[in-house]
Amino acid sequence: MNSYLVRSDKCSRTSVKGMPEVPLHSEHVSLGAKMGPFGGWDMPIEYTAGTVAEHTAVRTAVGLFDVSHMGKLRITGPGALEFVNSQVTNDIGRITPGQAQYSMLCNDHGGIIDDLIVYLVGDDEVRIIPNAGNATTIFEALRSAAPAGITVTNNHLTQGIIAVQGPRSGDLLKALGLPTDHEYMAFVDAQWNGHPLTVCRTGYTGEYGFEIVVGNEALVSLWRALLESGTQFGVLPCGLGARDTLRTEMGYPLHGQDISPDISPVEARTGWAVGWKKDSFAGKDALVAQKEAGAARLAWGLLATGRGIPRAHMSVRNAAGDVVGETTSGTFSPTRQVGIALALLTPSVQEGDELVVDVRGRDLSVVVTKPPFVPAHTK
Repeated sequence: MNSYLVRSDKCSRTSVKGMPEVPLHSEHVSLGAKMGPFGGWDMPIEYTAGTVAEHTAVRTAVGLFDVSHMGKLRITGPGALEFVNSQVTNDIGRITPGQAQYSMLCNDHGGIIDDLIVYLVGDDEVRIIPNAGNATTIFEALRSAAPAGITVTNNHLTQGIIAVQGPRSGDLLKALGLPTDHEYMAFVDAQWNGHPLTVCRTGYTGEYGFEIVVGNEALVSLWRALLESGTQFGVLPCGLGARDTLRTEMGYPLHGQDISPDISPVEARTGWAVGWKKDSFAGKDALVAQKEAGAARLAWGLLATGRGIPRAHMSVRNAAGDVVGETTSGTFSPTRQVGIALALLTPSVQEGDELVVDVRGRDLSVVVTKPPFVPAHTK
């Protein structure tokens, strides 16, 4: 466990399970949330309504997620943009201040250390939201690589993030006087009740929505206000169970499963988030070589045509009985009402192929497809 995460103060407490608690922990418990470990934190898995109801609320109305376990980094100093751009895969030069960009940090072999969102404030300030379990890794990697004059600040324990996702999310934010007019993958610094915060048009559900980054001192009051004002819009608090079903329906990768230090952007089909024309970035040589040679495995979606639910790390076979890959994520799709999965498969597999997933010794028929499994409504 990362020692810097485990400190006893009002920002983060260590639970009886030995994991740090997010500042909203008591709020989740009071709402009847089932808690569980994720990314090294004690997090809400689902509330009393259940995962399917929470999932449906996000697709049809509005859902509220506490994602304060995610990392929050701030890189400042002359040349901050140039420095970050030399490290991450995507080309930050293609966006302007006030915009956000999906990117990755890779190792020398081209494996994905983490995928993250980069927020460009200006030439001298960049903000990054890495995944919870990799927050320390990304912080240390950037800090050790930073030249003189560049400061990398870790705000993991002093700020929280609330994700407001769904077609009524804009209505809910407007009810609290928060800005909503910015475009997808953009952000605005604002204030609420005298507290500074950042309203980002980003999310992990495939729906229209926002992510609000705010200091811990205002986190509880903002959470309560969103829940109270959201009753008129059908709001539900949502746990990580719904977050997983929502992102899997969209084909969004989860680090540690669909992407990892052993899986490259070429294999994961996230090469669209690589600035191939940039002079350099971590892992570029390995990625260029793999792109030219062709990857030995590629990411696909699998849609069940039989009854059953695929899960991660299940073997996938073709009609001849040959193993052609393995699932990386799998779940029941509340929207499609069938089992779905993400998988890494051999290059011989094509869209539309009929395959079989070994679900604990039982064959589940699936068809190969390109995610998303449901339409996106982010814009």
